[in-house]
Amino acid sequence: MSKRDYYEILEVPKDADETAIKKSYRKIAMQFHPDRNPDNKAAEDKFKEAAEAYEVLSDREKREIYDHYGHEGLNSTGFRGFSGFDDIFSHFSNIFDDVFGYGNARGRSHSYATAGADLRYDLTISFLDAAFGTTTAIDLEKLTTCHHCQGTGAAPGSSPEICRTCRGRGQVIQSSGFFTISSTCPHCNGHGKVISTPCENCRGTGKDRIIKTVQLKIPAGVETGSRLRLRGEGETGSQGGPDGDLYVFINVEEHEFFNRSGDDVICRAPISFVQAALGAEVMVLTIDGKVKYTIPAGTQTNTVFRLAGKGVPRLHKNSRGDLYVKVVVSTPTKLSESQKELLRQFEAGFYTDAQRAAYQKAEDKKADAEEGKRGFFGRKK
Repeated sequence: MSKRDYYEILEVPKDADETAIKKSYRKIAMQFHPDRNPDNKAAEDKFKEAAEAYEVLSDREKREIYDHYGHEGLNSTGFRGFSGFDDIFSHFSNIFDDVFGYGNARGRSHSYATAGADLRYDLTISFLDAAFGTTTAIDLEKLTTCHHCQGTGAAPGSSPEICRTCRGRGQVIQSSGFFTISSTCPHCNGHGKVISTPCENCRGTGKDRIIKTVQLKIPAGVETGSRLRLRGEGETGSQGGPDGDLYVFINVEEHEFFNRSGDDVICRAPISFVQAALGAEVMVLTIDGKVKYTIPAGTQTNTVFRLAGKGVPRLHKNSRGDLYVKVVVSTPTKLSESQKELLRQFEAGFYTDAQRAAYQKAEDKKADAEEGKRGFFGRKK
């Protein structure tokens, strides 16, 4: 099958300069890049076709041959295009850096820019700090650029050298008949450079492990499971790549008095029998401090009262949840004889004779029904 014209493939005129050719190739490579068109055979073919066209038109000698003799002239020089994606990426890795950023091109040398690793830190805070927010300092262990060698990995006064085996590409290409195989350079392990005199501090890695104190602002309303992100506080990137991020996961301690349900707070408040019966103004403990609240007469134990806006501030909002107070009527355990007598008199006058008679009748009826369920020897039928 005859090949298309290279100028037509890159959509440039025959007198296009190097800048125009490179710009057009970047556009086409971005459009048909295999990572952006997974399992798309047509896009894959156009990507390979554009790479071959750029390989020729970006090379002055090959372009001159092509302009005079066409595809046949290139074939006579042994040019056969590319064996596969790895071959393409190893040739044009710098262009893919500009187009797609670091870490996108496959099969590239490890010496290209890569982002630093993200880090995780688990932080436990108090109930009230979670409710109202706080600022705290955490000590973070991470890898950063070695201050002795400035990240080069080479001892001060020296510098990494271009690998002679792969000539800085990080890969070696072996031809066998019609096949071309690209593999990681065994001499530099794909870095493209070798360090003859490693830095004593980092032993050639270019990274140094340090303890850094980071100031952390915790917003009001966080809860267990909340995650805070600090951009750039992760580990240092390589070869100019960006630093990673720090993710802080929050765990909130339990409170001895308050419980939390979303943005609402729940608590229990003991009141006396007299306060429940007659009503009273009592002091209720909230997360802001004590407030006065009027208990109505005749309040029963486990009655729940709502104090609007006394809960936890809502995260990143200018509003708050509510406080729910469950009152529990306390029964006195140590009474004097006079107090007991007063309670007996109270109990005696609390019910009328008719009410006591009706109550006793109901209890007798209940006992008779239970007796009817049992046999002569007291066993249930």
